[in-house]
Amino acid sequence: MRNYITPEITPEGPYGAPRGKDTPVENKTTPWKKGQRYYSAFNYENKDLHQELQRQDPGAHPTHDDPDANEQ
Repeated sequence: MRNYITPEITPEGPYGAPRGKDTPVENKTTPWKKGQRYYSAFNYENKDLHQELQRQDPGAHPTHDDPDANEQ
């Protein structure tokens, strides 16, 4: 199963398009499955390589690793 969801490019149409003007934007067309999530540009690409490592930047907040999970 693929756990990462890639975002659709402009799912509501081009900027200013009247399509879907009065309906909310939906993230997916299929139901969510356990473990699925979006890719994030603000995360490590391969979290397994960085698991249980503290950030080295001064003032960085602690990581939100789940100690019971050993996967991405």
